Amino acid sequence: MEQIPSFNQYIEDSVIKFWDKDAFTDYKGATLQYHDVARKIEKLHIMFENSGVKCGDKIALCGRNSSHWAVAFLATLTYGAIAVPVQNEFTPEQIHNIVNHSESKLLFVGDVVCTQVNPDMMPALEGIVYLPDFSIVISRSEQLTFAREHLNEIFGKRYPKFFRKEHIHYYKEQSPEELAMINYTSGTTGFSKGVMLPYRALWGNIDYVLKCLTPNVKPGSNLVSILPMAHMYGLAVEFLFGFINGCHLYFLNRMPSPSLIAEAFAKVKPRLIVAVPLVIEKIIRRKVLAEVQTNRMKLLLNMPIINKKIKQHIRDRIMEAFGGNAYEIIVGGAPLNQGIEEFLNSVGVPITIGYGTTETAP
Repeated sequence: MEQIPSFNQYIEDSVIKFWDKDAFTDYKGATLQYHDVARKIEKLHIMFENSGVKCGDKIALCGRNSSHWAVAFLATLTYGAIAVPVQNEFTPEQIHNIVNHSESKLLFVGDVVCTQVNPDMMPALEGIVYLPDFSIVISRSEQLTFAREHLNEIFGKRYPKFFRKEHIHYYKEQSPEELAMINYTSGTTGFSKGVMLPYRALWGNIDYVLKCLTPNVKPGSNLVSILPMAHMYGLAVEFLFGFINGCHLYFLNRMPSPSLIAEAFAKVKPRLIVAVPLVIEKIIRRKVLAEVQTNRMKLLLNMPIINKKIKQHIRDRIMEAFGGNAYEIIVGGAPLNQGIEEFLNSVGVPITIGYGTTETAP
């Protein structure tokens, strides 16, 4: 496998290599190609640079999965700042605590979170940026206000004729041990605990996932982003892998109910399913188990000659429930129901059980 000299080199290379391919789509919304993502990253870099953000400063992100969440995260790392993803399900008190504890300089917020947080409870913040359009919710810095108000003008002066691949030069970490992000887990006692993740941890996961998945998940493959990107499992295995591998990611950007997920699977036909057990179990119970548990089906499954064809039929029904194009289903984050797991294995569904922790990214 080709050796990449830094983690951010992966991001730079993917932007350049897949420049005219689709990168992100907000489900039933707009699509960004890789060059659109690069342009937005560059504008955020200009905003950071002209508002006094330095390499090593912390930037927090709190909102549902979306194209702009992904852009803000990539812009943070490729600028040399430290990303602090915050779960959007957290209470305002928890969000305030994480922003303060991490000493974040900026906070990106989604539409729901924006109405819940209180800027007065985060006195060290220099600004809050609205994820849907990157407008400024609150600015405590004249530099930030000026940078955002004159962003297009500054961008136009820097790139008067065009913005092309040759302009892409992202921050390269000085050491694999350099801090890339702080991920706050759902704390079992008191407030969430910040897990400090070096570039090495992200890098190792991406190297491994690319080696395992790229033979079957080719550039241009569709993926549905179900898992919260503020969790390491979704961030690494869906988002970072997908983007670096040239895939087209669809973000549900709303509460991912089983019916919405099933609808998205049918329309997007993802090449890889990455989910938690609850999603898998609900879809299988709803779409397949009712048919399998009839007396007639149980009888057929006990007939040796017909058994193989029936199992193939059940497997096809299950795979169709996940869009009909997935080569593998990866389940993690919690234990899969033992009965469901045994059933899936018995009919030959290609399922992998993942295990990891935030501390190992994941």
